[in-house]
Amino acid sequence: MPKPRKRLAGAAGPTGPDNKGPAGKRTKTKNPVGTSATLGNSSPEKTSASKNCGKNLSSYWLMKSEPESRLEKGVDVKFSIEDLKAQPKQTACWDGVRNYQFTNGLCSGQCLHTSLGVLAKARNFLRAMQLGQEAFFYHSNCKEPGIAGLVKVDVQFVRMMKRYITLAELKTHYQAHKTTGGPLKNMALFTRQRLSIQPLTREEFDFILSLEEKEPS
Repeated sequence: MPKPRKRLAGAAGPTGPDNKGPAGKRTKTKNPVGTSATLGNSSPEKTSASKNCGKNLSSYWLMKSEPESRLEKGVDVKFSIEDLKAQPKQTACWDGVRNYQFTNGLCSGQCLHTSLGVLAKARNFLRAMQLGQEAFFYHSNCKEPGIAGLVKVDVQFVRMMKRYITLAELKTHYQAHKTTGGPLKNMALFTRQRLSIQPLTREEFDFILSLEEKEPS
């Protein structure tokens, strides 16, 4: 079980290179920054981003977290959807916007500028979140990255997906939709890959939910 943590003003799930597989048990995140996002009910509300964003955002989100154990400065950053489901009231504080996530894979000359810019975007999205908004819980940095379930944003478990929707499947639709103008044509998962919290349009959210009822393409 995770240690009790102070509720923070700022929350984002860990992210990283999408290359390992789902699993899950314990909550531990670190180096919190920004402002907290908390959800209490299930009906979506329209939201405006902070003045740093300067425009209206969707009421739907995708939040990345790592389902496999990995130590960062002695702290296990693992937190799967199964871990969330096991929490008291199936709710946990999302407190992991971390600098190291955004510098991974960048050369030293561009690290600082790029990481600060991406971190600022993630924090702005956190500030834009409103009560009742829904998000996909995305397993990243694992063997088979993908969407594992639905949550409400201080993050509360809603349900597991009827089937695991993999990154590979989403990418197939994204590539097709870029040509056809389909719902995922501008999906941030592919256009803003480094963000641990990403906005979704209603069209994107509904399309991904519809995939639950279909066999993987």
